[in-house]
Amino acid sequence: MSEAPSLNPAQMAAVHHLDGPCLVLAGAGSGKTRVITHKIGRLLEAGYAPGQIAAITFTNKAAQEMRERAKELIGGKAAKNLVISTFHSLGVRLLRAEGARLGLKDKFSILGGDDVVGILKDAGGTTDVNMARRWQWTISLWKNQGLDSDQAATAALDDDERVAAVVMKRYEERLAAYQAVDFDDLIGMPHRLLQRDEECRTKWQNTLRYVLVDEYQDTNAIQYELLKSLVGERAMFTAVGDDDQSIYGWRGATIENLRRLPQEYPALKVIPLEQNYRSTGFILRAANCVIGNNPKLFDKKLWSAFGDGDPVALVECDNEEHEAERAVARINSIRSQYPDAAYKDFAILYRANHQARVFEKALRKANIPYKVSGGQSFFERTEIRDLCAWLRLLVNNDDDPAFLRAVTTPKRGIGHTTLGALGEFSGKWKVSLFEALFAESLGTAMKPAAVASLHEFGRMVNDLEYRARHTSGSEDAKALLMGWLKDIDYEKHLYEGDDSEKVAAGRWSNVMDFVDWIARRCGGEIENDGGMSFETERQTVLDVAQTISVIISLAERSDEQDQVTLSTLHASKGLEWPHVVLAGVNEGLLPFRSEDEETTPQHIEEERRLMYVGITRARRTLAVDVLRRRKKGREFVPGVPSRFIAEMKLDEVKEQVDPREKLKALRAAAAARASIAKPEEPETA
Repeated sequence: MSEAPSLNPAQMAAVHHLDGPCLVLAGAGSGKTRVITHKIGRLLEAGYAPGQIAAITFTNKAAQEMRERAKELIGGKAAKNLVISTFHSLGVRLLRAEGARLGLKDKFSILGGDDVVGILKDAGGTTDVNMARRWQWTISLWKNQGLDSDQAATAALDDDERVAAVVMKRYEERLAAYQAVDFDDLIGMPHRLLQRDEECRTKWQNTLRYVLVDEYQDTNAIQYELLKSLVGERAMFTAVGDDDQSIYGWRGATIENLRRLPQEYPALKVIPLEQNYRSTGFILRAANCVIGNNPKLFDKKLWSAFGDGDPVALVECDNEEHEAERAVARINSIRSQYPDAAYKDFAILYRANHQARVFEKALRKANIPYKVSGGQSFFERTEIRDLCAWLRLLVNNDDDPAFLRAVTTPKRGIGHTTLGALGEFSGKWKVSLFEALFAESLGTAMKPAAVASLHEFGRMVNDLEYRARHTSGSEDAKALLMGWLKDIDYEKHLYEGDDSEKVAAGRWSNVMDFVDWIARRCGGEIENDGGMSFETERQTVLDVAQTISVIISLAERSDEQDQVTLSTLHASKGLEWPHVVLAGVNEGLLPFRSEDEETTPQHIEEERRLMYVGITRARRTLAVDVLRRRKKGREFVPGVPSRFIAEMKLDEVKEQVDPREKLKALRAAAAARASIAKPEEPETA
């Protein structure tokens, strides 16, 4: 790898520090991904094999971007063997290789969120989805702290948590019986394995000799412990993070992990990246002023070579509707000033999801295309996921998560005891749950009635698969699907499973839309998915089932379209736009305050970091909206400007001059004086 002239001195220092632990304090827009990919190249030059280097991040999208950049830098052959993944993907890799040490079969199931809720409802003996989701959240937080159900029971603070700990115990038993894990287990189980099994720990420390962790400030307690187990006493790792962007405390991330690094690794080299390659001077100085009010773990102050740019605009609005109208007017105004500005260059960021509605209405009225980032898509709805599980099982009988969801939705008298016995049987013979269902010796593992129920379900799946393989055309496909829904009593399942008849009716309406959608595809009718219109070939129902994941991906695709982005501040992290509007910067919204919670200094500090993240998403222009009055329930209440507005010091930052900008101005003035002093060349005819 040739030396990269584009790296600044701080980036270069981070890339070349290979001897011991390193913390790179990567300020917003400071080129952290560039540092990580160049450091991978430097490690290869130093003699590390590609397979000995692990780069861990938090999203599949970030991992894919990192892999693509690594390919450009070191070539596809070397990049192919690098371990570039999320924490959870690394956990899957480790469990696939070592799961037998924990009693897991090779093809263990990984349960999604809705699957977990279903099992928790059964474990807690309730039909209340909201209660099950509260248990899910509590159990997840416990697992992220490294607690099992026994430890959770000891740590429980009230009756609700004590009940959740009992449910967690039953939930753990069911997962073990089903040979299944949830997403939190993908971190917790590898951690426990490496902690307890010295042979396994030594093996993986020798396999992954250097570890890089991106977005380190977002790690939770169990992820930090997993990192420690992987790097061992050699401590060959680089953590890349920013204490000023730690905004996920509500889901278990802890800034304490940054504080612990220099304490537990005294040889830690700390390198701050302060040059910002994203935003203009006015934006960065406002961000620095805000975050300067938080206690600092490490000193860091962002600066930019892009010049001051436009001052940050403080926009006063009468109420939410007026705010949305002014945001639309701002978008149109900037597009008229900057001919190159597309709709995708704009983002409206807010603290809470409910704030999006009024902006959606205003954008639709103005015929401006938009997308809501992080909103629930049609295909993420519970009822659609239920039906997709059946379709997945038709295509791949070895899909254990699909089997577990289909066999229990709707319920058909097959309980966790039967499924536990089936899971143990399938693990023993190393076959899928569906294949185990038809084994001649299954009767030795459970009662005849349970075997009969499983066989009935298996015959239903096989019969549906046969008919789906031989059914095409819109009308025939719709008849097949409606018959199937009637056979499994799905409509009854929806109405019995929800206390609100209106909600159940809405869910059934979604099911009908899904049936119509599949039927149209089977008939080869013209479709419009993700903004793309085309005519499909006539297909069987099984053909559509086989491509369901591709269809869903296409339907949800929106990154390439020219749309304004509406997003929560949390979902905006890691992204950037030329033009940003921060909506509703009022007390009660940002910083957010719920009526039943006491505001603590730690809460305000995290909300301030959220404000800092929002400011630093903007590249060229930033508008900060303040409401004179805002809706609270059905009433309007006076709008109090957020304390963060004053902290931005918008009047003062206009007068501030960055020392680097001042130096550039002095050099320009000197060059101008030199040109004036130089004798003029005679004019030529």
